[in-house]
Amino acid sequence: MTPVLSLNNLKAGYGQTEILHDLSLHVMPNEIVAIIGPNGAGKSTAMKSVLGLLNIREGSVELNGENITDTPAQKVIERGISYVPQTNNVFVNLSVQENLEMGAWTRPSGVEARLDEMYDLFPDLSEKRNQAAGSLSGGQRQMVAMAKALMVDAKILLLDEPTAGLSPKYRGEIFATIQKIKNTGVPILIVEQNAKQALGVSDRGYVLVDGANRHEGTGAGLAGDPEIARMFLGGGH
Repeated sequence: MTPVLSLNNLKAGYGQTEILHDLSLHVMPNEIVAIIGPNGAGKSTAMKSVLGLLNIREGSVELNGENITDTPAQKVIERGISYVPQTNNVFVNLSVQENLEMGAWTRPSGVEARLDEMYDLFPDLSEKRNQAAGSLSGGQRQMVAMAKALMVDAKILLLDEPTAGLSPKYRGEIFATIQKIKNTGVPILIVEQNAKQALGVSDRGYVLVDGANRHEGTGAGLAGDPEIARMFLGGGH
C-alpha cells in the first residue's frame, strides 16, 4: 500500500543552516502518526518541509506516491494537504462560521453540506457559530482551526502543536477530536510536545533528535519504552 505522505531521506533547512539530516517518515491511510522529541529537534521543520516552506537540499516529499518536493504552499494545500499552524490559525475578528467558510476557498461546491458535517464533528462550535473566533477559549479556537482546515476534502491533516498552552481538559478534548477526525477517514500527522497523550492516540510515532530519526515504533510501543519515557514523557506530562 502506498503511503499517503512520505518524507524520504530529507536534508533541509533555512538558508545555509541544515536542520533535518537524512530524515525519513511516512503516514499510511487511516493512520495517526506523531512526531515527538525535544525542543529544537526539527519537529515543526519536518512539517514545514511538506509545505515547501524551506530549502530541501536532498531527498523527496511524496503525496500518494507523487513527488511534491518544493511545491509552493498554496499548491500543496490545493492538492489536499490541510495544515493547522501552532499560532495565528484563525481569523479572530470573523465568526466561527465565517472562519469555516474561509477554509472552503478551494472547494467548488457543497459548502453548506460540509459545514453541517463540521458542526456534527465539533458540536461545541455549532452553538457558537455566530461568535467571533477571538472571543472563544484557546481549546475552542483550536477546534475552529481544525474545522477550518477540514472544510476542503483533505487527503491528510497536519497539526503543529495543537495542544500548546491548553488546559488539561482541553488537551483531552483535542486528542479525542483528533481520533474522531481519523474515524472519518482522514489520516493525521501531528507534531506535539505532550508526548504521552500524543502517543496514546497515535498508531505510530517517530522520535526526532537533532533533526534525525532516533526511534520509531507503534504509539503504545514508544510510550512503553523506558528510555523514551525517561527522555520525553516526564512525570505524566
